[in-house]
Amino acid sequence: MKTQNNINIRNKKASYEYFLLEDFTCGIQLVGTEIKSIRKGDVNIADSFCAFTGNELFLVNAHIKEYKFGNQFNHEPRRPRKLLLRKQELKKIRRKITEKGLTIVPTSMFINKEGFCKVNISIAKGKKLFDKRESIKDKDIKRDLERINF
Repeated sequence: MKTQNNINIRNKKASYEYFLLEDFTCGIQLVGTEIKSIRKGDVNIADSFCAFTGNELFLVNAHIKEYKFGNQFNHEPRRPRKLLLRKQELKKIRRKITEKGLTIVPTSMFINKEGFCKVNISIAKGKKLFDKRESIKDKDIKRDLERINF
């Protein structure tokens, strides 16, 4: 039986801190009670990033809260989790991040129709301070226009 979950954990900090250049959707390798915690929404990916270890890509520093009823089979909250991508996609990502100033950040985590947890990652370039000010100014202008239109 397939379940329909409306879990969509977003990393709002990523769009403020980085210019998001290219997006990828990938699976994530989970163990034990991690999927139960994700279905409850007990996840924080705001401080996480992606890094290569050998030829594999890992999600580092993502916090998936321990499951309340997990007893001795519970998981570590901040362990590195392997991201599941095709070999061509991994090569493409590795080639792009060798450029100076580019990194890989997770932008969202969700559960698809089949019940599998997926992660959206983006190749990103860090913003300077004046770029962040510009983002804040644009957001304020947009909010003011919406108030006027109501």
